[in-house]
Amino acid sequence: MVKKFKKGRKTRSAGRLGPRYGRKIRKQVADIEDKSKKMYDCPRCGRARVKRDGTAIWRCTKCGYTFAGGTYVPFTSVGVSVARSVKRAMEQE
Repeated sequence: MVKKFKKGRKTRSAGRLGPRYGRKIRKQVADIEDKSKKMYDCPRCGRARVKRDGTAIWRCTKCGYTFAGGTYVPFTSVGVSVARSVKRAMEQE
């Protein structure tokens, strides 16, 4: 008989915490770590090489471009909407 599921593989990166802190918090930690460790597209060169350097500091490993973004993702929804409204205001002038 072939097992379809492996027991205890739901914890992802938060498995290091063991049974502490509760399931919901461990899941949130794993989601945040997945987002922060993911490679993102560079705004300058367009390649998927942007990695997190520190809190809200992002660097492209290809072209070396460094910029400030969100804490766990390089582009926040608020930042995107502000950039869109600034662009629209610049076009009207």
